[in-house]
Amino acid sequence: MQRVLVVFLVLLSVSIVAYAQEDSSAVLEEIVVTVDYRQSSLNDIASSVSVIDANAITERNAQHLEDILLSAPNVNFSSGASRARFYQIRGIGERGQFAEPLNSSVGVIIDGVDFSGIGNAALLYDVEQVEILLGPQGTRYGSNALAGLINLQSKAPTKETSYGLQLESGNYASTGAAGYVSGSLSEELRYRVSGQNIRSDGFNTNRFSQQQTNQRDEGFVRAQLDWSPSDSTQLEITASHIDIDNGYDAFSLDNVRDTLSDQPGFDRQVAEILSGKLTLTQVDAFNIEALFGYADSQTEYGYDEDWVFSGFHPFEYSSTDHYFRDRQTRSAELRFVSNDAGSIFSGTTDWVFGLYSLQQDVALSRAYTFLANDFSSAFDRERVALYGEINSQLAERWILSLGVRGENFDAAYLDSGGVSFTPNENLYGGKLALSYRTSDNDLLYASISSGYKTGGFNTDGSLDSDLREFEAEQLTNYELGFKGLLLADRLQTQIALFFMDRDDVQISSSVVRTRPDGSSEFIDYIGNAATGSNYGLEVTAVYRVREGTSVHGSLGRLQTEYESFINSAGEDLSGRQQAHAPDYQYTLGVDIRLSPNMQLGVNVQGRDSFYFSDSHSVRSDRYDLVSASLRYNWNDWRLTFWGRNLGDEDYFVRGFYFGNDPRDNYTAKGYTQLGEPMRYGLTLNRDF
Repeated sequence: MQRVLVVFLVLLSVSIVAYAQEDSSAVLEEIVVTVDYRQSSLNDIASSVSVIDANAITERNAQHLEDILLSAPNVNFSSGASRARFYQIRGIGERGQFAEPLNSSVGVIIDGVDFSGIGNAALLYDVEQVEILLGPQGTRYGSNALAGLINLQSKAPTKETSYGLQLESGNYASTGAAGYVSGSLSEELRYRVSGQNIRSDGFNTNRFSQQQTNQRDEGFVRAQLDWSPSDSTQLEITASHIDIDNGYDAFSLDNVRDTLSDQPGFDRQVAEILSGKLTLTQVDAFNIEALFGYADSQTEYGYDEDWVFSGFHPFEYSSTDHYFRDRQTRSAELRFVSNDAGSIFSGTTDWVFGLYSLQQDVALSRAYTFLANDFSSAFDRERVALYGEINSQLAERWILSLGVRGENFDAAYLDSGGVSFTPNENLYGGKLALSYRTSDNDLLYASISSGYKTGGFNTDGSLDSDLREFEAEQLTNYELGFKGLLLADRLQTQIALFFMDRDDVQISSSVVRTRPDGSSEFIDYIGNAATGSNYGLEVTAVYRVREGTSVHGSLGRLQTEYESFINSAGEDLSGRQQAHAPDYQYTLGVDIRLSPNMQLGVNVQGRDSFYFSDSHSVRSDRYDLVSASLRYNWNDWRLTFWGRNLGDEDYFVRGFYFGNDPRDNYTAKGYTQLGEPMRYGLTLNRDF
C-alpha cells in the first residue's frame, strides 16, 4: 500500500507543478534562524541547516520532537523508553544511557537551556520552529555538539492581545487540551503564557494484567516576559514546568506489541526551567548580550528486565532495574557582538567575542534486583569556553568566516562502589568558510569545521580495567553547499556535500556476563574505535506553486564505516556501516488548498535499513510511512482530521541482542521496540 501511495504522491506533485498557473503571490517568506550568534537568514549561513516551522508541526499534529525530526535529512533517533531521548545526526550520536557520565554528540537546546541526553522533554505545542544544525558546532556550542545541534524555540510574546485553544482526540484513547494567551501589560512589557496536557493509553497491551501499561501523560506550563524599558535595553525571560508521567512496557519475548510483564516500567520527568537574555545596545561599537539558563530535571526510568510474569516458565528469573536521576544544569554566557559602527578593517568585518560557562550536577540512584544495595553516584562537570568569530567581506560577493573556540572540561565522579575519576582536559574547535553570493538570495560555500567531544570513563563495577576509560573524540567536517531562492523566489533549496573524518571514535558497546543462575547480564559501556568516516549528501526544497499550495521534500544520503575496529564480541567491524546510520532517508509532501477554507496535506517519509548497535548485527528494516491531514477553517476556528503511519507499518525505534527467553535456554537473539502504529484523530483550534 505504501509503495502505491508514494508513486501517487510523486505524480500528484509533478502534476501540480506542471499545470499550475503563474501566481505572483506565491513568493516564499524568508526563513530566519535564531540559534546562531546573530539572527540570520537561512540563506546567509554557510552550513547545512534544517528548519521545521510551526506550520509543519501543525500539519502532522506533532506533539513531540520525535514526530517531526525525521523531516530533516540524515537525522535519526533512538528510543528504548516511552519517547525518543537520544538523537543522531549524520550517523553520530548516543543511543541510550544506563550509567554516568554521558557526553552528548548531539546537543538539544530548549528555550536556551541544555537538555542534551534527556530529549523526552521536547514537547512541541506553541513552539515557533525547530532548528537543526547539521555537522560539528565547534565554535557555536563546543563539546555537546560534535555531530550537530537541535534548537527548540517557543513562540515569543506579542504586542497585540491574542489567545487560543486547542482540543484533540484520537485513537488509543488519546485526548489533549492546550491553550495560550499573549499580549502587553504596558507599552514596555509583553507576556505569553501557554500550557498543554496530552494523554494516551499507549500502543501496547499487557496480557498479564489486561491493562494498558505503556501509557502517556505529558504536559507543561510556560510563561514568558519581554521587557523593553528603553530603546537600548531588552530583557527576555522564560520559565517552564514540564511534567511527563509515562509508562514503559515496550519489549516482549516474541517481538510483538502484547507484553507479559508483571512489574511494568515507567519513564517520568519533572523539569523546572528558567532562562533569560539581556541585550544592551548603548555602546556605539557593539551590543552586549548576557544569557543564562537553569534547569532542575528529575527523571525516573525503570523496566521489568525479564519481561514476563512469575510462573511464566520453570527456568525464568525475575528482575527489575530502576534509575532515578536529579540533574541540575546552570549556564551563563557573555557575548559582545559588533554592530555597523563597530565593524573592523575599514568596515568590512563583523565580529563576535564571548565567554561561556556550564555547570551540571547529576545524582544517580539505581535500584536493581541483583545488587545487594542500591547503587548511587555523583557526577559534577564544568565547561568553560572562550570563543570568537569574524565574518569578512573580501569583495563585493565574497565572504570569509573564521571561528575558534577553546574549552576547558573539568569533572568529578564518585560512586557507592568506591569508583572515582577526576578528568580535566582542554579541547579546541573552529570553522573556516568561504562563501560566494551568486545573487542577493543565493549562496555557494565551502567550509572546514572541527568539533570535539570530551573523553570519559565507564563506571560499571564488573568491567575489566582496560575498559574503564576512553579518549576524547575529534571530528573534522569538509562541506560544499548551495542554498538560495530560485524560480522567481518560489523555490527554496539547500544542497550540501560533506565528508566527516573521525578520530578516536567513541562508540557504545556492550558485554554480556552470565550469572550463576544461567541468566545473562547486559553491560553497556563506551569505548574508542580507531578511526571512522561519514560522508554524504543533504538536499531540502520547498516549492510554492500558488498561494496556499506547495511541494516540499528532503533527501539524505549517508555512507559510514569504521576503520580498524574490533568490538567487545571480538568481531572485526572494519568497513561496516555505523549504527543508526541508514544509507538513505527522504521526505516528500504536498500541501494543497482545495478551497478558500480547506487545505489538504500529504507526506511520505522513508529510510533504509540500519544497524541498531555496534556490538551486534540486529538491523531495522527499511520502511516508508504515510501521513495526511485535512484542515477546514472558518472564521477563527480550524478543524483538522489527521493521520500518521496510515499504512500501519511495523517499524523499529530500538534494538538489542542478548538472551532473555527461558523457553530457549536464554539463547542470544534480537529484540526490537516497535515505533508508533497507525494514528488518527481530530484536532480543534480556535485563535482569537
